[in-house]
Amino acid sequence: MQVPVFQFIFFLLLGIGLIFLLSVRFRIPAFYSLMAASLVVGVGLEISAPDIISYMKDGFGNIMKSLGFIIVLGTALGVLLAHTGSSRVMAGFILRIVGEKNAALGISITGFIVGLPVFCDSGYIVLSGLNQSLSKRSGTPVMITSISLATGLLSVHCLILPHLGATAAAAAMGVDFGKLILYGIAIAIPAMLTGYGWARYAGKKYPAVFKEENPEPESTSQPTVLKSFLPVMIPIVLIALKSFLGIEKELSGIPLKLLSFLGDPVIALTIGVLLAFTNSRNWKKIEISSLLTESAEKAGAILVIIGAGGAFGAVLAAGKIGDQISHLFPMTSMGILFPFLLTFIIKTAQGSSTVAIITASSIILPLLPVLGLDSETGRLLSVLSMGAGSMMISQANDAYFWVIAKFSGLEMKPMLKVYSMATFLMGIVSFTAVYILSLLLK
Repeated sequence: MQVPVFQFIFFLLLGIGLIFLLSVRFRIPAFYSLMAASLVVGVGLEISAPDIISYMKDGFGNIMKSLGFIIVLGTALGVLLAHTGSSRVMAGFILRIVGEKNAALGISITGFIVGLPVFCDSGYIVLSGLNQSLSKRSGTPVMITSISLATGLLSVHCLILPHLGATAAAAAMGVDFGKLILYGIAIAIPAMLTGYGWARYAGKKYPAVFKEENPEPESTSQPTVLKSFLPVMIPIVLIALKSFLGIEKELSGIPLKLLSFLGDPVIALTIGVLLAFTNSRNWKKIEISSLLTESAEKAGAILVIIGAGGAFGAVLAAGKIGDQISHLFPMTSMGILFPFLLTFIIKTAQGSSTVAIITASSIILPLLPVLGLDSETGRLLSVLSMGAGSMMISQANDAYFWVIAKFSGLEMKPMLKVYSMATFLMGIVSFTAVYILSLLLK
């Protein structure tokens, strides 16, 4: 049953507003906020109670089917890289190449590469000690190095799997993971450089004050540079090869079938996890158990949020949101601008890039035909546009904002002037790159 269009719009806005209110004002976890919004919107669209629950279960289950293994394995990979010292080895290698005079650029590139498999907040915490010591050795203001590191991590966090928002949106929209990785990296590079450039420009106004730190003892058995990079690069290469060689459509011969198997994201990430285990020789049973338990617990907390986003999207889809909104707005002319603006608004309002992309993708998915994006390329561009929108604007309601401030010893006011402005510029530059990409892919 299709309700009147204004009734639909009212309850859609009520549901989104409820997410903001519960998440921001009352600090209710995103899972419960999305679940409450699903129920409220379902009732408002006059869907029967059994059908609301059925749609929610289907949406939740479909997300678990698509992402469960990927999120758990991606989280485990990040935990293992941090524990074995691989992240620090990668950072040190890059910094030796660029030199201490280019410390800010080096730490930005480090964040970009380490951020491929590691969530931005975890990556920042892991690299914060290196950031402080590098700032002190080079005499570069800690504001510059800190924001360069933070934006390097953020650029890939918003655009590339296995990071949660982009992965969830890609799975929901049926976007090829391999193409998302390669095009996402292409979009993330100018975003990273924008963050670095603004940090250099705005951060030089602040003196080179260094935060007191307790240095961690250097490991006597750190992995080599090659071994440190392999767990990150091998999964990316395998997934990308499967996508761009069109293996799924041309399964001829054992080598191609084997590459198709190895290029599945679940298998590729499993290989990455196994490679990460080789970066330490002194494993103990209790240590392995503790690390894997930690990663599984982190992944579980993430998955319930993503699943709730899937449930919300399923209820919206049942209400035929595309048909409804197409009656009110000339959506076709907006194209990829609409996903970008919607995600930007949600991110700024509630703080989490992940929740912003998940919520926006739930709304965008049924609108794809109306937006003229219901094609393989259109869906890819939609996810990239949402990734660009989810970068901006990071401020006081964003947990990552406080991670940066806490571990760098920075005050809120300069953080707003330098970091928050950097995220705004990154989003604009990223969307511009997505728009240019859309012209090239026509």
